[in-house]
Amino acid sequence: MSPLELSANVFNLLSVWFSSRNNVHTWWTGIAGCALYGWLFVDVKLYADVTLQLFFIASCVIGWWNWKRGGHRAQSTGAQPAAVEAGAAQITGELPITHVAPLIAVGLTAFAILAATGYGWMLHSLTSAANPFIDSMVLTLSILAQLLMVARKIETWPVWFVVDCIAVPLYASKGLYLTAGVYAFFLVLVVMGWVRWSRLMGGRAVGVPA
Repeated sequence: MSPLELSANVFNLLSVWFSSRNNVHTWWTGIAGCALYGWLFVDVKLYADVTLQLFFIASCVIGWWNWKRGGHRAQSTGAQPAAVEAGAAQITGELPITHVAPLIAVGLTAFAILAATGYGWMLHSLTSAANPFIDSMVLTLSILAQLLMVARKIETWPVWFVVDCIAVPLYASKGLYLTAGVYAFFLVLVVMGWVRWSRLMGGRAVGVPA
């Protein structure tokens, strides 16, 4: 276990913990953790994961703004979910938790699987990447989960659950045992986040004040 791996996992644990609490601090801790993970994955030739961390950093910046101010868009269009208490989103401007339409969810999942297959084939053919197809599946499903997180969609949690189940054996196979263990613990946080967000959807679906 290197200091780099330890630091990356500390920040990412904080980020996932904050996201499970529906707290906006998930984003700045995520930026720090992803930058450190990107450096780490270069060393072990998990190039799809390096690409993923760059995407995560960009999406964290967008998510940070979206969670704090995105609710104003819903107000301007009148698209307020029934689960939001009267006036709550108007007071905070925060984006509420909502569901993805079923047909859209199916389409996004199918696209992620096709993209993983294509990117995995490219890595297999053109680079020395380790486990290119599995690594690519982690990449594409993580991108899907992160986009759902940025949009504050509750379906982010089942997708993250699948990602973590794939990532644990992948990272263990590369000797990143601390990272594998942290991703195993993420499964617990994923369930906690799923339960908490479901509860918030039944009441006041806005974030915890920063």
